[in-house]
Amino acid sequence: MRTTTELLWMALSGAMVVPVAMAMAASGGQTAPPDDATAIRAARAASNAAIARHDVLGIAAHWLPDVSIVTSTGAHDHTSAANASRMAAQFTRRPDTVYVRTPTAVDVFGAWAVASERGEWTGRWTEPDGVVDIRGTYLAQWRKVGGTWRIQAEVFVPTRCTGSSYCAAHP
Repeated sequence: MRTTTELLWMALSGAMVVPVAMAMAASGGQTAPPDDATAIRAARAASNAAIARHDVLGIAAHWLPDVSIVTSTGAHDHTSAANASRMAAQFTRRPDTVYVRTPTAVDVFGAWAVASERGEWTGRWTEPDGVVDIRGTYLAQWRKVGGTWRIQAEVFVPTRCTGSSYCAAHP
């Protein structure tokens, strides 16, 4: 019997790409591919939708295999499988968890197939003593691989937390 991490790794090691429909929707339904910044914003929207569905494989489809993520609590993992496992555990522990990342700027350096996404994020879930509403800023580094933009690294910094004793001290 395989562990959850092994199954996630097997699924994540395959070629996963942002659905073409998302790119077409972001470009107003045109068949021409969107510009890079629009494609990244569409990928972020698809990632947010996957988080709302608690679709761990859908979230991980936007990461490179060696993605490095630093969470708001300072936890960090350096593979898609480890980050997917962390997200799955959070959805199990806090079944009403929702995160939304809202880009405020996307800067593309096409010559190196790299982009910077900066923005604001929110998180919300229920603890035994109330609903946590946490927010902050983030920075993501994207790489274009095989024509698809995928996340290489993300850093989430909390700037505000209300609603539960969870917010009173670093977890």
